[in-house]
Amino acid sequence: MQEPMSPAQQYREKLKVEMKAASRVTIIGMILDAALGIIKVIAGALFHSQALLVDGIHSFTDVASDLVVLGVMKVSRQEPDDDHPYGHQRIETFGTLVLGSILIAVGAALAWENTLRLIEGGVDTVPGWPVLVAAAVSVAGKEWIFRYTRRVGLKIRSDLIIANAWHSRTDAFSSVVVLVSTIGAMLGMVWLDVFAAVIIAGIIIHVGWKFTWDSVQELVDTGLSREDTQMLKRIARDTDGVRNVHELRSRRMGHDILLDIHLVVRPEISVSEGHQIGTQVVAGMRNALENIRDINFHIDAENDEDQLLTSERLPSRQELRAIMEQHLGELPQHSRLRLHYLKNKVHLELFLDEPESETAFSTTNIREQLRDYPWFGSIRVWVAGP
Repeated sequence: MQEPMSPAQQYREKLKVEMKAASRVTIIGMILDAALGIIKVIAGALFHSQALLVDGIHSFTDVASDLVVLGVMKVSRQEPDDDHPYGHQRIETFGTLVLGSILIAVGAALAWENTLRLIEGGVDTVPGWPVLVAAAVSVAGKEWIFRYTRRVGLKIRSDLIIANAWHSRTDAFSSVVVLVSTIGAMLGMVWLDVFAAVIIAGIIIHVGWKFTWDSVQELVDTGLSREDTQMLKRIARDTDGVRNVHELRSRRMGHDILLDIHLVVRPEISVSEGHQIGTQVVAGMRNALENIRDINFHIDAENDEDQLLTSERLPSRQELRAIMEQHLGELPQHSRLRLHYLKNKVHLELFLDEPESETAFSTTNIREQLRDYPWFGSIRVWVAGP
């Protein structure tokens, strides 16, 4: 019987599977983009369609983006290491930023060139019918690769693959524009072909801007939407044992979500119970958003947004024992001391296993001896029964 894999092994295996799927769909798309680019550039040049020629250049930008995707995915899907404990997904974000920038530059150059041609006039050549065939083939091919690539991107949770899919969809849109403009040119509106080239260039710029802006937002650690944030807070507050949630911070790394949350619980519970409450909150949040990768929860005994931060000048356990023994004598051998640091005071609970110790270590006596200390809050003494 095969032994179950550890979480680290499962993560490594998941990265391998995702990398294989991403490489396969990207290579298929790259071959298709290259073939369509050659067909459209040749057909556009031979049959006098500036729109199809620009559309062909658009296809070659898809080839370039596919190469970027292959390189970036190989690096970004590496498992975490000492220098990158959260993984390498930000490299994927940077790759998407580069891809978007390339699209903006190419689109702007094509838009400028064809706008000048449109202003100067002199366009009198009607595109030939093969332009319609090339555009139709492009629409069918790019729509198919869009659906295939997007499905893979969603499955492996890769924003870069999804972005590349939408890049393919823009190529399909631009080919539809070529179809319409070519029909219009054949009907006598010859200028429509160059106008369509400007529109296609604008589509390229728009898509490039979207990729670039989304990547910049992620690189500056933009958090989840207000709706998702409120939903996660509600899940935490509804968890048994949670009194309140006073801080929830989020950020994205690739398609993954990283969270930091502060949970207010009853101050008298044990450390292990507090941790258990935190794990219940984590489970509820993961059920709500499956792409949450890491949640750091901080257990608070009080809402420190409403209170002054607990002072580091408050005495430690060792210092407290020394102060008590200075005033009260040595603590009984089997006594236990529980401390609560609340509202910048120290509240003490003393557990005595020996009833005869109650005289020296009574609530009244301890309170009398410690009342002049500014950090003293309260004292409760518990005595074991006979």
